[in-house]
This record gives sequence, structure tokens and C-alpha cells, in this order.
Amino acid sequence: MCGRFSLTSNEAELNLRFELEGGAAPYVPRYNGAPTQMMAVITNEMPNKLGSLRWGLIPPWAKDISIGNKMINARAETITEKPSFRTPLFSRRCLVPADGFYEWQQDQGKQPFRIFVKSNPIFAMAGLWERWKSPQGEIVDSFTIITTEANSFMQPIHNRMPVILDRENEKTWLLSTNPNEILQLLKPYPTTDMAAYPVTKLVNSPRNQGPDVLAKM
Repeated sequence: MCGRFSLTSNEAELNLRFELEGGAAPYVPRYNGAPTQMMAVITNEMPNKLGSLRWGLIPPWAKDISIGNKMINARAETITEKPSFRTPLFSRRCLVPADGFYEWQQDQGKQPFRIFVKSNPIFAMAGLWERWKSPQGEIVDSFTIITTEANSFMQPIHNRMPVILDRENEKTWLLSTNPNEILQLLKPYPTTDMAAYPVTKLVNSPRNQGPDVLAKM
């Protein structure tokens, strides 16, 4: 799974990296982004704007917002079988910018690691988004991160990893109307371009949001 990630760049850097025209909502850097928080996301509805969406997808039919807590990830292997994910897969895709993500190595006393892409200081994870209207009329845009089986680099740490898109495929993921082309992007990222290091257990609490969370152990 992918339950925490970081995005510490400033908005100008993100605008340059993703060729954006600016933000549609206030941008908040995250050293320890966690479910239910508002995160920077680029949707296919506004591909030239940096949006702010709630992490944890809330389907339009949901009765309350709490269902999003269970839908922070969508498994690539079964994504076309789940009604909550099948519809947005072909209509509401998004890029989730990050500069690293965290995972816990279970056989080492749940040691947290920060994992990143060596060639790309800011990368994009594949995501889906939805728009939900509460019984009180509040509109909430939310997202989920798609995960896939771990590559050989990630396997010693965890058996799952987020779908990290090659830079040249980001626009395809966001804007393509070809189902086969979309599904072919849901694969593990190349092993040789990934790196990781252990961090302290500060990351265990989403209340910890400063640079100390990123520090090597």
C-alpha cells in the first residue's frame, strides 16, 4: 500500500515541473502527507492547475465522508472490477506529485523507510479522483493512489508500491481516452531508478510535519 508520502517543493517549482499555470487552491507542502489531509493534485478536469484534494476517495454514492478512510489506495490488479474505481479510471484520473513516499519494513520492527526516484526530484503517482456531495450540500473532491506489486528494489521493504509514472507518460495518464493505453501504465517503476533510506519513527504520527521527518536515521 501507500499510506504516507512527502511533497516539500514550493509552488513555483511544481508549476515549472508540471507546466502549470498556477494553483486553483492554496498550496500546502507536506513532509508527512497522510490520509484525510488535503494534498496537491493535478486532475484531468484542470490539467493546467494545481488543485487541493482530500486523500481517501469518496464515491458519489457514499452516505458519509468516512468511507474515504478505507479507500486511500486502489489495487491495479483489480481496479476494473471495483465499481468505486472502475468509473473514475476512465473518466477522473489525476497526477499525485511527490518527492518521496514512506513504507514500513515489517521484519525489522516496522522500520520506516523513505523511498524516492533518483532521476526525478519531483515525480507523479497515478491516482483517481471523485466529486462527492454531502447531505448538507458540501462538495468534496477526493483522490486515491493506485498501487501495484513491488519491484525487486521494493520487495525487501514491502510487497506493494505506488504506481509511479514515467515522466513522458504523465500527460497520457491524465488525458488519454484509450482504455488499453491507460491500463498499460499500471506497472511497477524501474528498479534501477529508485533509492531509499531509513528514517526515524517521527513519520509514524501525521502530527509531525517538519523537515525532521525526512532526516536519515
